[in-house]
Amino acid sequence: MSRFAPLVLAALLAAPAFADPDPADWQAVTEAAKGQTVYWHAWGGSTATNDFIAWIGERAAEQGVTLEHVKLSDTADAVGAVLTEQQAGRDTDGSVDMIWINGANFASMKEADLLFGPFAEQLPNWRFVDVEGKTVTSDFTVPTEGYESPWAMAQLVVVYDSARVKSPPKSADALLEWVGENPGRFTYPQPPDFLGTTFLKQMLIELVPDPAILQDPVGESYADDTAILWEVLDQMRPALWRQGRAYPENGPRQFQLINDGEVDLAFSFSPGEATTAIANFELPDTVRTYVLEGGTIGNASFVAIPYNSSAKEGAMVVANILLSPEAQLRAQTPDILGYGTVLDMDKLSPEDRAAFDALDLGVATLSPAQLGQALPEPHPSWATRLAEDWVARYGVAQ
Repeated sequence: MSRFAPLVLAALLAAPAFADPDPADWQAVTEAAKGQTVYWHAWGGSTATNDFIAWIGERAAEQGVTLEHVKLSDTADAVGAVLTEQQAGRDTDGSVDMIWINGANFASMKEADLLFGPFAEQLPNWRFVDVEGKTVTSDFTVPTEGYESPWAMAQLVVVYDSARVKSPPKSADALLEWVGENPGRFTYPQPPDFLGTTFLKQMLIELVPDPAILQDPVGESYADDTAILWEVLDQMRPALWRQGRAYPENGPRQFQLINDGEVDLAFSFSPGEATTAIANFELPDTVRTYVLEGGTIGNASFVAIPYNSSAKEGAMVVANILLSPEAQLRAQTPDILGYGTVLDMDKLSPEDRAAFDALDLGVATLSPAQLGQALPEPHPSWATRLAEDWVARYGVAQ
């Protein structure tokens, strides 16, 4: 047998040091997940969101999985950590097990082969997902191909205090005029914060002659395409809160400014967030929401699993919990999160459907009919370039 030893040794050296789990073998996934700790890198800027993630952790614990929320201010930090580990040859036992992700961050990880999968369509609760009516199989025009799993639907809404604003502006031109007539009463989150960058995209969709160009990657005509946006922002800046010398760092800070009476308008990417904030005494009960006349941007929130996660099975268990009717109903409840569901009501049991039908969306939450059809997100390259150019033009306020 000794003459085969070199061949056996060569085979062992050539074999991969690890094997990825098979998402289709769900029994094996759940067994392997027991005892794993999943480090979910997710935005940590909202108390309501943090509490919801903690609740998901309780559900995961029932299946033997420990969920640790690693609170992020910028998703790019988690992406950068995975990339650094790849460059260092750390292809197993990575520090990031799951990421709340979409847009440019997903596109860059997918292009660099930094994701585990495909796994999403093998999750047992995928059978409830609305794959026809919601944008859950593409992300900012990039096909997901099973490398990320949706868990919430979002659409940009404008939040205002109806006690102070009787006729809020409902277009980019109207907003410019309103800001000029109400100096100091408007601001927006500072890019590259996702909400601030979304404001830039929303304005550009309205201002550019042909919004269809935004579905393609940034091209050579970028400077001409965006000139009108920078012109409008330049005109607006002196009349902004603090004369545009400082900007709120994120969405919750905007709400605080409304609550403190410093500004009158804010943005949210969750149509039910204002109702949740009212319930949590973070906004006055006179706050309401609306969408712009031409519609507003909408997208899905996803979770993805890095290629070198040490808890892939546990991460899939958490992703599956997020798709459960129980979790989706909780996320849509206004005084908890107020997020839109990714589920198809026609695929649910009568009991689960009845629970969604009975849900009171709240005083400041628009109905699906009032929200209307969401506008598609531009290609992720637009978000990256707009944020970079905003910082270059206006600086990062301190």
